[in-house]
Amino acid sequence: VRSGRVVWVLSAAAGLQDDPHIAVMMAGSTLRKVKSRSWKKQRHFRLLEDGLTIWYKSRWAGRGHSTLTEVEAVREGHQSEVLLSIAEEFPASHCFTLVFHGRQGNLDLVADSPEEARAWVQGVRKLIHKAQTMDEKERLDQWVFDWFQKADKNKDGKMNFKEVKTLLKMMNVEMNEEHALHLFTMADKSESGSLEIEEFVLFYKMLTQRDEVWKVFQDYSGDGEKLMLEELESFLKIEQHEGEQSGRRAKELIGRYEPSETAIKQEAMSLDGFQMYLCSQEGSIFRPELLELQQDMSRPLSHYFISSSHNTYLLEDQLRGHSSVEAYIQALKRGCRCVELDCWDGHDGEPIVYHGHTLTTKILFKDIISTVKEYAFKASDFPVILSLENHCSVEQQTVMARYLRQILGDALLVCPLGGHDLQHLPPPQLKSKILLKAKKIGGLESCPDDTLTDEVSDDEELANGDADSPSTEDPPKSKLSRELSDLVVYCKSVHFHGFDHARSHAKFYEMSSFSESKARRLAKEAGADFVQYNMRQLSRVYPGGLRTDSSNYNPQDMWNVGCQIVALNFQTAGLEMDLNDGLFRQNGGCGYVLKPDFMRDATSRFNPEKPEEHQGYKPLRLAVQVISGQQLPKVNQKEGSIVDPLVRVEVYGVPKDQAREETPHIQNNGFNPVWNKTLNFVIHTPELALVRFVVEDYDKASRNDFIGQFTLPFKCMQTGFRHIHLLSKDGTAIPPSSLFVNISISAYT
Repeated sequence: VRSGRVVWVLSAAAGLQDDPHIAVMMAGSTLRKVKSRSWKKQRHFRLLEDGLTIWYKSRWAGRGHSTLTEVEAVREGHQSEVLLSIAEEFPASHCFTLVFHGRQGNLDLVADSPEEARAWVQGVRKLIHKAQTMDEKERLDQWVFDWFQKADKNKDGKMNFKEVKTLLKMMNVEMNEEHALHLFTMADKSESGSLEIEEFVLFYKMLTQRDEVWKVFQDYSGDGEKLMLEELESFLKIEQHEGEQSGRRAKELIGRYEPSETAIKQEAMSLDGFQMYLCSQEGSIFRPELLELQQDMSRPLSHYFISSSHNTYLLEDQLRGHSSVEAYIQALKRGCRCVELDCWDGHDGEPIVYHGHTLTTKILFKDIISTVKEYAFKASDFPVILSLENHCSVEQQTVMARYLRQILGDALLVCPLGGHDLQHLPPPQLKSKILLKAKKIGGLESCPDDTLTDEVSDDEELANGDADSPSTEDPPKSKLSRELSDLVVYCKSVHFHGFDHARSHAKFYEMSSFSESKARRLAKEAGADFVQYNMRQLSRVYPGGLRTDSSNYNPQDMWNVGCQIVALNFQTAGLEMDLNDGLFRQNGGCGYVLKPDFMRDATSRFNPEKPEEHQGYKPLRLAVQVISGQQLPKVNQKEGSIVDPLVRVEVYGVPKDQAREETPHIQNNGFNPVWNKTLNFVIHTPELALVRFVVEDYDKASRNDFIGQFTLPFKCMQTGFRHIHLLSKDGTAIPPSSLFVNISISAYT
């Protein structure tokens, strides 16, 4: 387990310390940490007084501890591959699994008794619930409490000036001693030479005073102390572009964010309330209403971008990596709606899934189908597509068909929708349904012989004979099982014979897979044809065969021509998955995003290479004033090292829109750097553009270190003064790290 801070963001003092389950966790337990059938070691685990950190040490070494980053859920019993493998040794009532946000592996634990296991399971669930239901003020209080706990080295509940100086370094603050002592003395109301928690809160408040927010506040406040209702209304109208609803919004915001009862009675907002609003979800860069499910979900499947994973079974690289059902759970939890299974003949007539001809480990096909059944609709109830790459004998294909029917039951779509026209794909409104993408004998209309030799192998890299494939052998012919073929309805895999052939012969339910290089070539040579093709049929793009390290290609190139199933290695963090997460963050995170009008209208001839030729061409100017940063995380944990942050704004979209601009770096200040630098862009196709904000630690001698990022669709941006809440490399929140920006969008003439 890697070291980090557990962010259940909760003080144990916040009303839970009398809870019997929390009491067991704070007293501590000796639990078995299990990594495999042969690796089972006893460790002493306990919840620290901060209610944030689970500390553990080896019984034998007697030293060291590790803290865990964000816990997302706890599973009871044998609910992981590791615990299932030792099920005969330890009863389910003793076992539980901690599951983390992001890509961090699970922690499998075994308690000595069912009572102890239950106490940990219930205790962790209470902590998670507490964290999820905290409001902005409680979060901030928690953050302050956490720093106090960290810096109070001798645990006497007070902090002397030496401890405060250490704390400033921990917080990424470079401050001269004189100024620090001045703040310390002002906060030390009792003149005792040390700060108790209430005094420390005052010290923290002075430390985090935001001059740049105060300046905006002063511009609209008549008396410099508060914003009266009409002053707040004019700020919302002029700066935040709220228009006619500004009056109603001003009242709502005072009710929601103003901490002072006196101000509320006067229908006014103090600086504290103003700052709280700007730091909230409503003050963030992402338009809150677009985070909700709000798109038309009644169009054919081919009219949506669909969040899709490649070789879903892999947790690591493509050659020696570990295959796991956990990889399916993680992808489905992230809203992925198309997962892939590479199926091969296994022993004892049991089909298996792994990356063929490599040393990756193997999983039983039936275990994956059971996992999909359980997790398919937890993050989204819109359809899931199982993309089968089938290398099995007819006998084992029939076994696969049996498992699909038995395990998935009614969830598996096995015949065309009643009353649905046989000219278009069905809509995503097919809630809680699972569709199979594979080879099919004949079409929806015909029923030929039981088995046949198919025209092309299901091994895509061989079939497409692409330059980025490691092999160019002739693909072997394969036979299909009637039982498996019958389960394929709307996603029949076929070889691609060109756009002209597709226009005259292709059926709407036929779909092809393209390697990234083939898709990129087609996009460049025949962009408008590709867009048209993708209006009626689904297409799937997958990473080239040489990406054995599980790296990803840029999905934007494929979205630009309307490809729906752009499959990425979900296990690999980085720019490409940031773009995927950014696109699919909208529309309730349901895994389906409606394509722009010009990618759905058969009369449109949109070509991403020539956006200015399309009928509805309306380019926009984007100006991003990067004002300041707040409490950026340390990159280097070495004592005394402080970051030199810079901000880069990157635009991804049609080729003409690809651009990046950055601020200068600020020396030694990760706590409250101020840039005040405006970056300008022209966006030719706003409907397809994504904007990524990246913060890096400048290093003149080597590559800059990544600090945090946030990516969102251009069309989801709110204008005005906004906060951008940064995410880690893994895509998880790192509160309270943020950027403060002013966004303006205007017509480009």
